[in-house]
Formats: sequence, C-alpha cells, structure tokens
Amino acid sequence: MMWFPPATLSLLLLLLLLGQAPPSRPQSLGSTKLRLVGPGSRPEEGRLEVLYQGQWGTVCDDSFALQEATVVCRQLGFEAALTWAHSAKYGPGEGPIWLDNVRCVGTESSLDQCGSNGWGVSDCSHSEDVGVVCHPQRQRGYLSERVSNALGPQGRQLEEVRLKPILASAKRQSPVTEGAVEVRYEGHWRQVCDHGWTRNNSRVVCGMLGFPSEAPVDNHYYRKVWDLKMKDAKSRLKSLTQKNSFWIHRVNCLGKEPHIANCQVQVAPARGKRQPACPGGMHTVVSCVAGPRFRPPKAKPGRKESRTEQEPRVRLRSGAQAGEGRVEVLMNRQWGTVCDHGWNLISASIVCRQLGFGSAREALFGAQLGQGLGPIHLSEVRCKGYERTLSECPSLEGSQNGCQHENDAAVRCHVPNTGFQNQVRLAGGRSPEEGVVEVQVELNGVRRWGAVCSDHWGLTEAMVACRQLGLGFASHAIKDTWYWQGTPGAGEVVMSGVRCSGTELALQQCQRHGPVHCSHGTGRFSAGVSCTDSAPDLVMNAQLVQETAYLEDRPLSQLYCAHEENCLSQSADHMDWPYGHRRLLRFSSQIYNLGRADFRPKTGRHSWIWHQCHRHYHSIEVFTHYDLLTLNGSKVAEGHKASFCLEDTNCPTGLQRRYACANFGEQGVTVGCWDTYRHDIDCQWVDITDVGPGDYIFQVVVNPKYEVAESDFSNNMMQCRCKYDGHRVWLHNCHTGDSYRANAELSLEQEQRLRNNLI
Repeated sequence: MMWFPPATLSLLLLLLLLGQAPPSRPQSLGSTKLRLVGPGSRPEEGRLEVLYQGQWGTVCDDSFALQEATVVCRQLGFEAALTWAHSAKYGPGEGPIWLDNVRCVGTESSLDQCGSNGWGVSDCSHSEDVGVVCHPQRQRGYLSERVSNALGPQGRQLEEVRLKPILASAKRQSPVTEGAVEVRYEGHWRQVCDHGWTRNNSRVVCGMLGFPSEAPVDNHYYRKVWDLKMKDAKSRLKSLTQKNSFWIHRVNCLGKEPHIANCQVQVAPARGKRQPACPGGMHTVVSCVAGPRFRPPKAKPGRKESRTEQEPRVRLRSGAQAGEGRVEVLMNRQWGTVCDHGWNLISASIVCRQLGFGSAREALFGAQLGQGLGPIHLSEVRCKGYERTLSECPSLEGSQNGCQHENDAAVRCHVPNTGFQNQVRLAGGRSPEEGVVEVQVELNGVRRWGAVCSDHWGLTEAMVACRQLGLGFASHAIKDTWYWQGTPGAGEVVMSGVRCSGTELALQQCQRHGPVHCSHGTGRFSAGVSCTDSAPDLVMNAQLVQETAYLEDRPLSQLYCAHEENCLSQSADHMDWPYGHRRLLRFSSQIYNLGRADFRPKTGRHSWIWHQCHRHYHSIEVFTHYDLLTLNGSKVAEGHKASFCLEDTNCPTGLQRRYACANFGEQGVTVGCWDTYRHDIDCQWVDITDVGPGDYIFQVVVNPKYEVAESDFSNNMMQCRCKYDGHRVWLHNCHTGDSYRANAELSLEQEQRLRNNLI
C-alpha cells in the first residue's frame, strides 16, 4: 500500500471532490519519441503523436496552446512554433490518446517536463487530436534527419538489406544488381515472401542498396528454378523454407520510403494463426538499375544520352565520400544552394536518385558540409517522393524567407557496395588514417597485394585513395615512405604510372601502366597518404574583385622589390631603371575559407622563406596566379602572389580570429573567416604594360599547384570579362570557375588544363 503525507492526502481528496485528476508528469521521453503526422511531406507540421510503452498515440487539444506547441517544436529540433491546430485538422489518429490537458510554461526543453492528466487519462475522442505547425528553420544544434531502422512497437531492428545473386551472370557482377532479397532482422538474415510484392517495394530496396531505380524481373524463370529446388529431396533450401524464422511474411511500401523499416512490414503471420509464413510462395527476386558511375564500362553512349547524363541540374559539393555533399542546383545558368528550411529525407532522396545513387540515408542541415557562395535558389522544397528531378518538387525562392548560407542543405546518399574498399589498405602509419598505400590487383590470374610506385603520385591520386578507403580527403600525398614499414610480403610494386582525374571511386579505375615500371624501384619510394575527414575550401570573392579594379601607372623607382619577386612582366628587365613606369591592373582580393577545417600552409615556420626586400616570410611561395587571357584562352599577361601574410583579416560575429602574421605568428585561415589582400600592396596586380586595347578574360586561381588539400578545387578559379581601351579598364561578370558550368563533375585534370591555358 502506498503511503502519502497528510498534506498531500488532503490535496488529493480535495482534487477528487472537485472532479479533477491530480496533475502528473509523464515519464521521461528520453527513450521515446514525438512525431508530426500529416497527409503531406512537410516535416514541420502535422498531427502530434507520442510513443509510449512501444505504441504511438495522440494528444488531446484541451488546454493546448502556443507554449505547448513551442516545447514540442523545440524537442523536434525546430527553432519555434508558428501555431497549433485543434479538432483533428490533420486527420484523426488511431490507437490511444496518451495525453490530455497538457500544461507547459513554454521554457521546458521537452514535453515530459510539462504537466498533464497522466498517461492514457483522457475524456477526448480522436476528433480532438491536436496538430502543431513549427517554424521550418532547424535549431543550430539539430544537424540532420537520419534513416531509422526501428520496426514496430518494440523498436526491433531491420538492420540491413542485401541481394543474394542466383544466376551465374549476376554473381559475376560488381555491384550485385539482381538477386533474392534478404533482410537482416535481429541479427539473422531472412528472405522475403513474394506474396503481394510490388514495384514500390523493389524501389525502396534498390534505394537502400544505392541504386536509383528498379527493373522488371523474369519471375517465370525464377519460379522454375525455385520449383526445381523444392523438388530436390536433398535441398537444404526446402527444409529451411518450412520454418517461419526463414521468412519475412509481408512488406508493403509506398515507394518513397528511405528504409524498408518505414514500410508496413509483417515479420510473421498474424498471432494466433499457426500458418506457414509463405504458403505456395517463393523468395522475392529484385533487379536494380545502377547509376552511371557504377555501371561496367561499355561503348560510349550516343551524343544525346551522353549530354543528358553529363548535364544534371543538381550536384553535390565538398563531400568526403561519393554520394555526399552540399546540394547545389542550376537555375538561370548559375549554380546556387538549397536552404534547409523544410529539408527532409524524402526531398534528399530525390536528389540522390537524380544523381544516380540510391535513397538518402541522411538529410543534413545548417551547412554541415560547408557553405556555398552565390545565390540560394530554393527553400522549403516539398517533394512527394515520386519525382524524377528536384525541379519537379514544389518550392519557394531562397530569398523569400531570409535564408543564409549557414542554412545550406546537404545530403548523404546510399551508395552501392562495389567492393573497392577491400582492394586497398594502409600499412605502417602512426594512425589508421596514414601509411603506405597497398593495393590488390590481379597478376597472371592471381590476386595479390603490393605497393604503388610514387612516380607521378600527387594530391589527386591521394584523394582517390582516401575516398576508396572511406577515410575522406587526402591531407598529404607522400612520395618518400622509408619511415613506414609496409606489410611483410606486400613490398613489391604492383601498380605504377598512376594518373587519376579525381572523380574515380578507386585507384584501380585510374590510368596506369600495363607492365609495371617504377624508376625508383621498391622500398622507400612507395606511395603513401595521410587522410582526414574534413578539409578547407578556399573561394575568392568575385564581386570585390569586380568593384575594386583600376589602372595605375607606377614609377619604376617604386617597383624594385616587386621586380625582385618577379611580379612584373619580362619586358621590365630591359627598361632603363629607375626611369619610366609600368601600367598595372590593380584590385583587392578577399579569400574565404568555406570548408570544415582551417587552411594552413603545407610547411611549418622552419621552412618559410625570408624575403629581405619586403622584409617578410613567404609561407607558400605561389599562393595565387593572376592572368589576363584572350577570349580564346591565350595568356597575354600574368602575375602571382606569394602568401607572405596568410591570416584571418576578418571573421563573422561570434568567431574568433586565430591566425595573425605579426611577430612571426602562425599563419592560416580559420573556417568561416577570410583573408584580404588590399589593392595597394605590392604584387597585388597584373602588369599589362605590353597589352594592347581589347576584350580579355581576367583570371585568378587560388592554391594553383594544389599545395594544400581542399574539399573542392572546382571553385578555386575566378574569371571576369575585361574591357581595356588603352586608358581605362572595366571588369564585369566576375564569377567563380564553376558558377556557370553546366556539367556537374569536372575532373581535376580538366581543371588543370584550363588553368594552364591548354584550350
């Protein structure tokens, strides 16, 4: 029997006499959940439901007001509540009405801190189910919406899905695209009964496996194969199928779900019925269609198909792995970002499938994969889940609701298992993220492990190696690895002449020598890498360049130091110093670090070069290239800038400057900050003394030699149209190199050719 103090007992009796139930606090929602359920795909509005004792139930609208809605929205990860809806505006729910007369102050962090009648104590019907409308902007600490694999009231796990190939041709494919569906349930693999199986089910399974779409299956043929096995008295499969633990009884998907656990899944037949799980049926066979990057190499497609595949209107930027990155869309011939207001797994899955991946496994908010530059094209994207492209989804213009680049949306997609990750490894490093690169190749019909020759080994090849390893970006490409001990027996060079474009999924896809030829031999000159899960991303402020450009005729008497640092054209060598002048195109440059790691010089202070004339250190000898090109790409004037002072000139409000050049300080650019080179400092120009009037292209390339790794090199180049009449200069249409390009993927090799003017 429960004992109450006299004062508490008196209060309880008084409340009972007044016909009211004593207020209670629901048990902690820490292990349970809230959700908003509605007919649309908006994640920020719907009928409020609470998970209690393994069952979802609704909340009555009695006493419910804005302060209660505010607590709900904050618990769900939104900034605030806009309003609430009474009388089952989002449709009547099912099951119990868990809470009634919920009373919050509005400052609570979760609904379990509010008072109510108690769990299940209610005099309401489902016609009084309350709904909530939250502000679509996510809280700063709310990072992403992830796929949940919980199934049913007990939260049991549908952990994985795989295809078990049946045909010999399917077994030889990598990745496997056709086979019997197997689901890992509570640690054991089960096959799925084909009763009631639909194309929508196949679409969900293929999406989970990294494939954008499904294909028809010859069920008649597979049925013949199944029947033959069932007639075989020695068949192990026949005995297994008689056990219900072998089967998933029934699956029913709408086709838009990111995971099979989000579908209606019945693991076993209804309780109380001792019936077989798949009477007269067979295992479900699914065939998936791989995206272009994961298909086996074939003859080149026709011109029309090739152009279509090369020019999607959406792309991913700054992702560490294939199938992840900041979402950017092409509108009005310019690339821009997507605001995270209303961003969810359904819309993210449309992006993934459009790019040839599977469904989304995570929709990320708050510029988790770096901030973009330029316009924010879209906000509150409302995909239903069946669209072929993101442009088919209803949305608002990004400028309509105050979105900033700190709200840029990103995605991580399901990617096919190609097996490439098992064909490379690192050995001898101080941590799992560094070491000698060892690859598995087939030599004379035998698969063996060996080293990679470091001839031509650079940051581009190292990036591919780190991506193949699943370790993100390369921070260093190492040619001299004598201090790392490789795996015994794997020291022989089995791959040489490796040249990657930067978009490959594995080193085995890069160009390389047929017969191995390594000028350095084996041992200390094997290729190595150091990988990191985050990297900086430098982007030039194109608008500032356009606004600050002007001409100056500068006397030679003031250019001795600049001449010593090779900042003038070669014709300056033949002038009668100090008489005469040089005509300089001057401008200011502002370089942002929009990545997820600080930009630091490749070498430490002990390796910096002192320049006596200007009396400063150069931490990177060539930090930027400045070029003036003809319209067909021929170089007519050039300049360069050493990073004599790589520092945080300014940072946004709330960010602290970390790097300063004064007193031989540490150099770098902090994430989110920018480094400014003013127009009035030496070498911040292009010498155009020898250039005649005309129309030109002005080009700036940051980090041109890839001395420091970045998450995205495609935005390191900035170009402007330039008009020079012999007396004045105009820059217009300034933009970063990839702002107007239609193709989503440009290889680093192509970027390098453009920068070297090989047009």
